[in-house]
Amino acid sequence: MGTFLVFISLLYRIILIVRNKLYDRGILKSRRFDMPVINVGNLSMGGTGKTPTVEYLINKLGGSFRLATLSRGYGRKTKGFKMADAACTYEDLGDEPLQYFWKFPAITVAVDENRVEGVNRLLEGEKPPEVILLDDAFQHRKITAGLNILLTEYQRLYTDDRLFPAGRLRDLKSSAQRADIIVVSKSPDTLSEQDKALVINKLNPTERQKVFFSHLDYKPMQPLNAAARNIAAENADAVLLFCGIARPNPLIDRLKTQFKQVEALTFADHHAYTENDVKKVLRQFESLAGERKIIVTTEKDAARLTNSPYLCQFESAPLYDLPVSVRFDEEEKFNEEILNYVRQNHHHR
Repeated sequence: MGTFLVFISLLYRIILIVRNKLYDRGILKSRRFDMPVINVGNLSMGGTGKTPTVEYLINKLGGSFRLATLSRGYGRKTKGFKMADAACTYEDLGDEPLQYFWKFPAITVAVDENRVEGVNRLLEGEKPPEVILLDDAFQHRKITAGLNILLTEYQRLYTDDRLFPAGRLRDLKSSAQRADIIVVSKSPDTLSEQDKALVINKLNPTERQKVFFSHLDYKPMQPLNAAARNIAAENADAVLLFCGIARPNPLIDRLKTQFKQVEALTFADHHAYTENDVKKVLRQFESLAGERKIIVTTEKDAARLTNSPYLCQFESAPLYDLPVSVRFDEEEKFNEEILNYVRQNHHHR
């Protein structure tokens, strides 16, 4: 590793240490709200399965409480507070909030880079939420959430990683102490108690911290255009995957277990697709061997493409998205932790 990277990483570490100490000592102020605020985040640059975890919580809480998600809205062209409505595009909200809005029309979806301002605006509404899910705000210390859920990927635990740019961490490992629950995400489907014990030992949680293991579950593919509705995706001989997500490898591996021939075209996380990108995808699709071939992308990528003027170029190519969800080992225990926190801090508004 280059000396320059180590130097930048060291400089970044000093900045983070100073910043955290200022918050810990109350010199920089952190706001706590008198209602259930659940923060779902990570210490790394992404790829920990945060979006399906937020969706899991929406499914668990959305039927019983008025629920809102608040995100920064990464990749959007707008600024400040914005609430999702039917006219919103990826450029208004960012891909993840748009995905939440499509999948869960009964909840409130909002974005604001200033999380405190965002919560205040949500609470000023006619029907203020009873529970707020902060999406990816673990390192944003201007808000003190009532329940902090920290995700770390099984194949890349934060304890084995280094600070950016030497590694993929964007916050200090010691910041994990602020978590109430640590979720080891993207775990292998079969995990022995011994495997779990090794991971827990590495994480070295405090007495009050609970550790849970979660797994990705891929759902049946959903057609995104008319060409895809005419064929059964599971009968395809060849698949071209294109995606702009932080960690595409688990998805590529998953498709390889299902299909004989899989090719992947990967872009940067939250990539905004251009006409040239779409042409590149279609050229690679054309060169795929076999009669029965399809194109697959993720829900997040679909959110970035749906209002795009280039989507129509896929007209003759069967295009699908592959929804993903999470399931937990000790699911009842995990749900109980969440529901107990919400019930204890919930005040009827």
